[in-house]
Parts: sequence; structure tokens; C-alpha cells
Amino acid sequence: MRLENPLKFGSDLWDPSHRFETSWLLPPYVLCAIRATFGVYGILVNLIQVGYYCTHPATYGGCAVSADEFSYFTVLTYWGLAFYNLTAAVHTFTYARSGSPLIDRFPRPLQALHAFYYTTITVYPFIVTAVYWGVIFPGTWYTHEFDAFSNLSQHASNSFFALFEIIIPRTPAPLWIHAWWLVFVLALYLSLAFVTYYTKGFYPYTFLDIQTQGSAKVAIYIICIAIAAVILFSIVKGAIHLRLWLTERKAGMDGRFA
Repeated sequence: MRLENPLKFGSDLWDPSHRFETSWLLPPYVLCAIRATFGVYGILVNLIQVGYYCTHPATYGGCAVSADEFSYFTVLTYWGLAFYNLTAAVHTFTYARSGSPLIDRFPRPLQALHAFYYTTITVYPFIVTAVYWGVIFPGTWYTHEFDAFSNLSQHASNSFFALFEIIIPRTPAPLWIHAWWLVFVLALYLSLAFVTYYTKGFYPYTFLDIQTQGSAKVAIYIICIAIAAVILFSIVKGAIHLRLWLTERKAGMDGRFA
């Protein structure tokens, strides 16, 4: 038996039933509106945070601190989540309007990357939420309303947006090869975290501080997060299979189409 190249983009028809642009529950225009709302909300949260830091230098360090935000995995993934929702809204809108989504006209590598993009926004938010509330959260509630707003948005609503994408659309279960790429992207971020230390003098997250935590403890944190990513990926993949089984096979809800 000939083994398939796991890195091959594929040559079959891309998403013939438009699973990425449709829902088993919602009409396409409603799905588009919700995704657009989530996307705009995410962009606004990030921009409000930057503006608030710049206008409150005594409390938050000013614009210099806001520039450091791009060293944080939380912020990067929240931008990614917002832009996925906006991108998905565009594809859903073009499908709802014409029956043919914009992504159908993309080259196959970009279509495959869109599928992986979907995988990242359904897995990484749960890592961010778990690490923040389980490791970073100080244990006492915030004294400033802005802190509560920004942290609940970036460390709680992110997982809600991910759950929406797992449950509501007709998206297929991600490929197993995506688990490898998820870990690879985490490794790239780890490189960014250490580059940040050597260029700006701080670690984005204290559990990566080798000087304070020690190399062994930092290595354990890194390995645990990588393992957690694979476990969460498997859970998400299983949840999507369950959704497909419940909605399509058991309930006969094949989808709301244009």
C-alpha cells in the first residue's frame, strides 16, 4: 500500500458542500453577521487596549508598553481569532450572496492554510484561557474596570468564540497533521519569547523566565503546553466528529444553504 505524503495539499475538490461557510443551525447571512460581530469586537478590544495604555502612562506604562503587546501569545492569538472571524465572514457573505464563496477561487495552498487557520482558532484559545486562569491569574479580582474588561475579553470570550466555531458551523474535523503544525507554531512563538528577552529585556510570561524558574522547570512548562496542545486538538477533533454525528446523522440537519 502506498503511503500518502502528509504534507501534500491535496488535489480533490475543495469543500464541495461549503462546510466552512454554512451552519447546520443558522442561515448563511446570520452566520456571516455573527462572525463579523465577533471579528469587529476582537479588533476593538485590541485597539482599545492600545489606546488605553497610551493615554494612561502613569498606570500602564504608555505607548511603549502597548508596543510590547505583540510579544504576548495571548494578544497574537486574539488578533488571529478576530481576523479569522472577519475573513470567515467575508467568505460566508460571498457564499450567501452568490452561492460560491470567495475562497473557492483561491489557490489550493491558501485553502489548506484556511483550514489550518480554523484549527488554530479552535485550539489555541483554550490554551490561553487555561494558562491564564490556572497559572497567571493572581487570585484576586481586578480593582480597575479596564483590567477586568481586557482580561475577560482576551482570556474568556476567546474560548467562547472558539466554542461557537466548533459547535455552530458545518466545518469538518481537522486533519491529524494539523496537530504537528500546532506544536510547530508554538515553537515559533517560544523563539519570539526568547528574542523578546534578549532584545527588550523581559520575558512575556514569568514561567518562561529561565533565570528565576530554572531551565528544568521552564522545560517542563514548555513540554506540558505542547502536550496540552495535542490533547486539546484531539478533544476538538472529537467534539467536531460528535457534532457531525449528532446534527447530520442522527438529527438529519444537513445544513442551511444559500
